[in-house]
Amino acid sequence: MAGSEQAGEPEPERAGGADQARAGELDQAQSLLPEIEEMRRRDRAKDPAWIRAFLRQAPFGVLATVADGAPFLNSNLFLFDESEGKDRIYLHTARVGRTPQQADAGGPATFSAAVMGRFLPAAEALEFSVEYSAVVVFGTLTPVPHTAEKRRVLAGIMAKYAPHLEPGKDYRAITAAELKRTAVHRLDIQRWSGKEKVVAPDFPGAYVLPVPTPPFQSVP
Repeated sequence: MAGSEQAGEPEPERAGGADQARAGELDQAQSLLPEIEEMRRRDRAKDPAWIRAFLRQAPFGVLATVADGAPFLNSNLFLFDESEGKDRIYLHTARVGRTPQQADAGGPATFSAAVMGRFLPAAEALEFSVEYSAVVVFGTLTPVPHTAEKRRVLAGIMAKYAPHLEPGKDYRAITAAELKRTAVHRLDIQRWSGKEKVVAPDFPGAYVLPVPTPPFQSVP
């Protein structure tokens, strides 16, 4: 955990020049958040405790944003943070790219994380199904400007994905220079939903398909 923020650290300027049309687009998208349709399969809905536990462990997620009317997805590692009584998702990227631009705009974003289990055959093709656990999050994406928060988040990401390794012993922790080269983004969660489908272990004919791993090779 990082110490307190450095006194007098300047607030970075927002990406300037967002015109009225862009601002109107963001306001309109933001206004749609409370009107999103309720979950269709309420019998598979999960409670907030389950959602938090899943987000702590999910290996990666997909961030969805819209820029100038064009949708954009970013698959990335992430950290779920619930400190200060707030639910947030943090991601990190290079300082230049579409995700930093979207964070600078401070617009609405959607994030999804999911894992897949066994495939479930049936007598009719229409009834085939699959086991899964998934969470969808809605909120506002903004950049993290403060050094202390960035350092805390990046340390948390390392602890999540390398829990068996110790900074300062097994690897050198991030330096101030490296911190400046890294962009950290925060998704302040406003709404979320979690769903899961799991059947009995002896479900007739349930099977698992192999999952591709890098380097990807096409299967004839």
